[in-house]
Amino acid sequence: MPCGEDWLSHPLGIVQGFFAQNGVNPGWEKKVIEYFKEKLKENNAPKWVPSLNEVPLHYLKPNSFVKFRCMIQDMFDPEFYMGVYETVNRNTKARVLHFGKYRDVAECGPQQEVDLNSPRTTTLERQTFYCVPVPGESTWVKEVYVNTNQARVSPSTSYTPSRHKRSYEDDEDMDLQPNKQKEQHAGARQAGSVGGLQWCGEPKRLETEASSGQQLNSLNLSSPFDLNFPLPGEKGPACLVKVYEDWDCFKVNDVLELYGILSVDPVLSILNNDERDASSLLDPMECTDTAEEQRVHSPPASLVPRIHVVLAQKLQHINPLLPACLNKEESKTCKFVSSFMSELSPVRAELLGFLTHALLGDSLAAEYLILHLISTVYTRRDVLPLGKFTVNLSGCPRNSTFTEHLYRIIQHLVPASFHLQMTIANMNHLKFIPHKDYTSNRLVSGLLQLPSNTSLVIDETLLEQGQLDTPGVHNVTALSNLITWQKVDYDFSYHQMEFPCNINVFITSEGRSLLPADCQIHLQPQLIPPNMEEYMNSLLSAVLPSVLNKFRIYLTLLRFLDYSISDEITKAVEDDFVEMRKNDPQSITADDLHQLLIVARFLSLSAGQTTLSRERWLRAKQLESLRRTRLQQQKCVNGNEL
Repeated sequence: MPCGEDWLSHPLGIVQGFFAQNGVNPGWEKKVIEYFKEKLKENNAPKWVPSLNEVPLHYLKPNSFVKFRCMIQDMFDPEFYMGVYETVNRNTKARVLHFGKYRDVAECGPQQEVDLNSPRTTTLERQTFYCVPVPGESTWVKEVYVNTNQARVSPSTSYTPSRHKRSYEDDEDMDLQPNKQKEQHAGARQAGSVGGLQWCGEPKRLETEASSGQQLNSLNLSSPFDLNFPLPGEKGPACLVKVYEDWDCFKVNDVLELYGILSVDPVLSILNNDERDASSLLDPMECTDTAEEQRVHSPPASLVPRIHVVLAQKLQHINPLLPACLNKEESKTCKFVSSFMSELSPVRAELLGFLTHALLGDSLAAEYLILHLISTVYTRRDVLPLGKFTVNLSGCPRNSTFTEHLYRIIQHLVPASFHLQMTIANMNHLKFIPHKDYTSNRLVSGLLQLPSNTSLVIDETLLEQGQLDTPGVHNVTALSNLITWQKVDYDFSYHQMEFPCNINVFITSEGRSLLPADCQIHLQPQLIPPNMEEYMNSLLSAVLPSVLNKFRIYLTLLRFLDYSISDEITKAVEDDFVEMRKNDPQSITADDLHQLLIVARFLSLSAGQTTLSRERWLRAKQLESLRRTRLQQQKCVNGNEL
């Protein structure tokens, strides 16, 4: 290993060292953060930190240093905790100061007790986030992270695994209670709560309660604990994340990479299970919560572990093939970017060929799919999101598996995605919009609670005749608002709260979509494979993994390039617009010009050019002309509006 294991396996020991050196001087906290920052800068050090995304919980040592890649699903109210507290030895009356930061349970020896009336006790505040794994994260992303992580872990039970690492995808018992965890702390404890920390007493009684408590978790809960994942079928842990610094910088739906101290203390589960006993031990001021709120905000630690955050950063993207930050002037980043940009042209040509095959030989549709996949909201002018590029691929075979297989191709290219089958039943019964549950005081997630840059593929070819009920109408409206305004209005019962988003929406339909779209391209297949599944599988297997990785880097990287139009080109575009309207004022509107500029923007970026050239402008006009001609031809064939 590149560095000693103490900071990984016993981070609280490191924290204790700084606290002991500096006493109650607040400077010790900054020194702790700087220490871990420096450790993580050492050669490949982040790869040695076990990740909750890849390693099952019962393989991780309590109070060890861990990392977690997640999305903030909800923010709970801030909580108070004892930043500093004092214990007294019952026999010698000796007093010892302790720190409460990064802990759920107050530490003290067998003969010690917490002095609740000590004038040296300090009460501080921390923020709690409820975090879930990144919704819709692609399998290939998970696999790359698993393969690069070099953390050595072993289960905290007598069972020895056949390999060191297992992802949550492979752990069938993931959603069940993990095996009993042994008591890790040297000191004895007594279950009680003071200022956000549990405090201490007899160890033997506690260990018995811990083991029986864990069985109670799976038997006594009135209903299975809902981990509140936005998308169905998601796997992985949800975590209660305790943040001590700069929590105002974070907001709901942010994607974070956290480094912190894992807390899975059985005391937390005991308090949660035995509500009658727990309420007698808790501070009366803290018992104003309803039973449901306590259940949701203090779930069993074996099911929803706690992470006490030492370091946290927002992620621009979750593509593990790229440097985490692409907007910093760091030599490593710049070197990587410039190296990749030098070979951009052949990568684009190969990707165009690959997507042309996926779209059954239609190269024009493939061009527009590339533009769609690199599109992103780059700014907002008043309420208008600029840069969104929702594409409606019409002409798709009805009730076929084409969209499903096309989605699989997209899934192999983008870091996060979701496939929404637009059936009457789904529209009427699925929950799209997150809403606030005031009984449990939490935000109940919905399908549209997604992080930025998620690809949402909507299959409208499955839509049959039928009646949309009120929830169905609301869901369709929510989709329309998402596409048009790139926002979702969360339901807080008494009011709605607007959450801006940046979701790439791609719609497949037979005729023109019922949903709004920025661009409609009609599919013209050049071949109809007898077996669609076999055709798509062979297409995927024919691409080398190294080439596939280049496609993935290409599509993520181009979203972050800066783009500008020179005054000279702006003048040329304006002149062109005037010229086009001379012959037929109806031929091009201001909206058409805006669309042309968007196509030109992403066409330039797709070629690695960060400014608009005359050549790209003409190419954009050509593509738009071909697309419109195709739609006109289709209109003539069908004799009705597409």
